[in-house]
Amino acid sequence: MPSPPPPAPGPAGHPTADPAGAAPAGVAGATGPVVASPPGRPGVARPGHRPPGRPRVTGTLTGRAVLAGCLVALVSVLATAAVAVPLANRAARAQAAAALAAEADLLAAAVRARPDALAAARRAEPVLARQSIQLWLIDAGEPERNGIPEPIVTRLSQGQPVTGRATWVGGRYSLVEGRPLGDGDALVLTRPFAVGLGTAVLSRLWLPLLVGLVAGTLIGGLLAAQLSRPIRRAAEAATRLRAGDRRVTVPVGPPGEVAALASALNELAAALAVSEGRQREFLLSVSHELRTPLSTLKGYAEALTDQVVDGPEAGRIMLGEAEQLERLISDLLALARLEADDFPLRFAPVDLVTVVSAAAAAWEPRFTDAGLVWRGELPPPGQPVTVTTDAERVRQVIDGLLGNALRVVPAGAPVVLALRPADGAVAIEVRDGGPGLSDEDLTVAFQRGRLAARYQGVRPVGSGLGLALAARLVSRLGGTIVAGHAPEGGARFTVRLPTLPQSPAIPDKPRTLA
Repeated sequence: MPSPPPPAPGPAGHPTADPAGAAPAGVAGATGPVVASPPGRPGVARPGHRPPGRPRVTGTLTGRAVLAGCLVALVSVLATAAVAVPLANRAARAQAAAALAAEADLLAAAVRARPDALAAARRAEPVLARQSIQLWLIDAGEPERNGIPEPIVTRLSQGQPVTGRATWVGGRYSLVEGRPLGDGDALVLTRPFAVGLGTAVLSRLWLPLLVGLVAGTLIGGLLAAQLSRPIRRAAEAATRLRAGDRRVTVPVGPPGEVAALASALNELAAALAVSEGRQREFLLSVSHELRTPLSTLKGYAEALTDQVVDGPEAGRIMLGEAEQLERLISDLLALARLEADDFPLRFAPVDLVTVVSAAAAAWEPRFTDAGLVWRGELPPPGQPVTVTTDAERVRQVIDGLLGNALRVVPAGAPVVLALRPADGAVAIEVRDGGPGLSDEDLTVAFQRGRLAARYQGVRPVGSGLGLALAARLVSRLGGTIVAGHAPEGGARFTVRLPTLPQSPAIPDKPRTLA
């Protein structure tokens, strides 16, 4: 077919529409709307370009399930054909051989008694040809035409029949049936060995293949819709979670994998809601802690400006409030650093008796001045308690626990700092006779800001960061910290440190002791 002529040049050398009515790229033609060409390459589509938001068919669960169903149907049909065609061909060849033998027996019986046996057999040749059977005649031991193998001619000339043979005859591999007629005469019937049944079976495969493909498409589509529906719901729930909606719930139902996904999303939504609530409480607590010293500083600054207060006294008070602010900011920074992977720790063999004794010497005067009863429970002199840890961080934990006790324990009540070995580890305890903690308090004692928010205005509270900071420090040291009830009537905090450093892990939940 000749190719169409090139478009004739129009005005100013621009091509005109071709005879089929097509228009140049970017120009509205009679057969379609205007299509804007990509910048830089007019009229050329970028390879692999797809409109946003439209994934490939095989990129979706539905598309993949439909494709899998079609592939299964195709493989099933082809596998069935691969098994059925050889079996059918074998059966058909056996049937064809039996039919050919019957034809040979019938024709030989019909012409054997006649004096013109070969001529009578030759008259049956057109009928045999319509059945794809070829007739060969042997006259007095000599074949009328070449093509019959010599052993078959010899056997028939000797008066012995030939049956069930498959050999090359006349250049074609054929089934062979030979019958002697007497006096060296014989007839031979041949039929091509390949009867064409395999081709017939293959030609009929399109119908079951089409049915299989349609069934695979329908079943794959239904299965994909059933499976993708809960996944789409989970994706929508995740999108709502990302947008800030914490009231998301996903129905939990079979199959098991989808149920696990839905349960995980529901738990995630609940955990996010709880976490954000705690963050709000913590921010409120920290805001209050910041506002109090800032208000004091502002008030005294105004009073100094108006010269209504004594300078040294105001300076002392302002210095104390500034130190409180500094401690709060230091705690916040320490908590943030503890969450990072590069928090510095310096492990070395440490005698905890020395660390705890130094802490006791530093804090005992402060407790005594506050009217509290101080008691230390340390191993006898000369019995070191050595562990591999960071002495500075251990002292920081002890100072934090004793600072809490100094704040909340009333005058006259005892405060105890104890050190003792405990089952392959070392335990440091801070006990007091203060107001203590309820069983409900014990479950949230190490969550930042929880106790401060609960007891604000009821008892003296700090920033709400001290116990959370202590718990994370102890975890980084590879130990554990538990809260419980002290025999002195107040709270008890027990820090257990391994004798050798272990992999640190921040506990998911604070542990408590009754």
